[in-house]
Amino acid sequence: MREKILIVEDEFIVANDLSMMLERSGYNVTGIAPSVARALELISAEKPSWVLMDIFLQGDKTGIDLAVQLAEMEIPFIFISANTNQTILEAAKATLPYGFLVKPFREKDLLVMLDIARYRHAQSMKYNQRRDQGTELHQQMEQIVHLDTLLTEKTKQLGSILNKIVPFDFLWVSRAQPLSSSRDLNLQQLSANEFTVLPQDHLLSILSVSQRELKSWEPRTVSSTAGVTIFNGYEFRKLRMENTWIRTLSDFFKLSSAIVIEIVSNDEVFQFIFFNKASEHYNASHKLNLNQYRQSLKLMVTSIVYGKDPVIVPQAEVKAKLIPDQQEITADSFKGIIGNSPLLKTVFNHIKLVAPDDTSVLILGDSGTGKERIASVIHQLSPRKDKPFITVNCAALPLSLLESELFGHEKGAFTGANDRRIGKFEQADGGSIFLDEIGEMPLEAQVKLLRVLQEKEIERLGGTVTRKINVRIIAATNRNLEKEVSEGRLRLDLYYRLNVFPIELPPLRDRKEDIPALVTHFLDKYNKNAYKTISGISVPAMETLVSYDWPGNIRELEHLIERSMLMSAGPEIQEINLPANNTRTLSQQPEPSRIKTMEEMERDHILSILKLCKGKIFGPGGAAEVLNLPSTTLNSKIKKLGIKFEFV
Repeated sequence: MREKILIVEDEFIVANDLSMMLERSGYNVTGIAPSVARALELISAEKPSWVLMDIFLQGDKTGIDLAVQLAEMEIPFIFISANTNQTILEAAKATLPYGFLVKPFREKDLLVMLDIARYRHAQSMKYNQRRDQGTELHQQMEQIVHLDTLLTEKTKQLGSILNKIVPFDFLWVSRAQPLSSSRDLNLQQLSANEFTVLPQDHLLSILSVSQRELKSWEPRTVSSTAGVTIFNGYEFRKLRMENTWIRTLSDFFKLSSAIVIEIVSNDEVFQFIFFNKASEHYNASHKLNLNQYRQSLKLMVTSIVYGKDPVIVPQAEVKAKLIPDQQEITADSFKGIIGNSPLLKTVFNHIKLVAPDDTSVLILGDSGTGKERIASVIHQLSPRKDKPFITVNCAALPLSLLESELFGHEKGAFTGANDRRIGKFEQADGGSIFLDEIGEMPLEAQVKLLRVLQEKEIERLGGTVTRKINVRIIAATNRNLEKEVSEGRLRLDLYYRLNVFPIELPPLRDRKEDIPALVTHFLDKYNKNAYKTISGISVPAMETLVSYDWPGNIRELEHLIERSMLMSAGPEIQEINLPANNTRTLSQQPEPSRIKTMEEMERDHILSILKLCKGKIFGPGGAAEVLNLPSTTLNSKIKKLGIKFEFV
């Protein structure tokens, strides 16, 4: 079935051209609405999949007003507008559209934007679905835990829920230390929704193993990290060889694969080991699910193993923690990221959501907003925190060096390759790699990067052997990647692979309430190494900082504070010398020298032509002819720009 798209545009010619482009590409245009009121009528009648809309429309309501209602109705939308006013653009962006296309545009631009928007919407829906399902299953577990029934019955019911998260034929829950506890939980699946609890003594009996023999085996800890580990195929066979207890279990119950997660409860580490009879059964999806339900598993440990009534987490908190981490993420987890503004808190929430996962992360933001620091925090809050975190600046290396840097090379691979070199991806194996300025990567290198993302393997330059790697990719850019895709400088399939979970960092000008805290942080930082101590900053100097627009963001602020400390004659910074070439950002700048916005320049130009043509718009010698614009387009611009004129 073709996707249904509603066009909300008050210029008929533009709307008609847009409709023809979409119909040619296989979309079903359900209608064209010139106003918000008409759009709402068509939405009610046609139930479109997408809405493409201009900002300025007929009537007293704008596309921004409509966007708010579309978000409430959960209908995805894209803005298509010629407006260049920064304030209006920011207001439109705040409604969280899935795309923004600026007129005029090519048909290719429109189709690429729709593809990207569809992908972003699908990712958003996936995370929302996981959140809602996680909340529902956690609620079910809470209800079971508090049932006034036998412990074994509770365990069976909990097993039924766990089987929806990670299908298993046998579940073993034990302390991570050698098998010294009689409270180990052994749960066997009898049929699709039927489970039986095997007490430890009973399990030993059917396995023909004595308690003394069990203790003498002293099996090693199954998972060496506090994360999630998959054992399929060779890895499971290796585990059986190293762990006598698991070999005995798997032989008796015909088990061929396993997935392990460690849970910390009451300062003890517990292992949930899910076994399956199928080989190669467990994958990254199961790993992600287990990370999501850590709080639920902790609830089960508290209730079943310790036999206590657990402390119930409020449902609002459960819903907020889409993928709870194995460690509690608190304000201390974000040390080095200074600020408490609402926009920064949104970034923190996104980090909490994605850090425990293996999902690729794309960090967006202006230069100097702290993208590398955010990437480091994501790594530190992930199960990979004890593994390498490798950084590569893609913009600083030419293509020939970039490939060698990323993938390594064999001796003799090219002139000057006198030794074998291990690339950054191999160095990051088991950990994370941060690809800064990914938008600068040449197309030739993008092909190889795509292979790493898809196949999880690399091949050194001059080599003939591929090597499997386990690396999480965190990328960052200050470029508009949608535009890069449209211009052919970034592969669309690579964009899809990278943009699984985007995190957008706000510029400093949008969170000026954080400036005092940042200033204090930088004063403390440079006081430690300075030959003199600066105790603070004067009120006028702070006001100067807050009034500035910070095109260089946090990096510019840090350098300015360092320079001001060196130049300060006393124990306090009294004056701030802002860059002379950025006077446009000063609040004290005189109005006559203020740089006009594109909208103001366009308005002034149209007004001057109207004066020249004595108010004539249509026909020979009219303003439309002089400006080389259709008269309908000029009329629309006059209305949008609020131009009012009277000529005799």
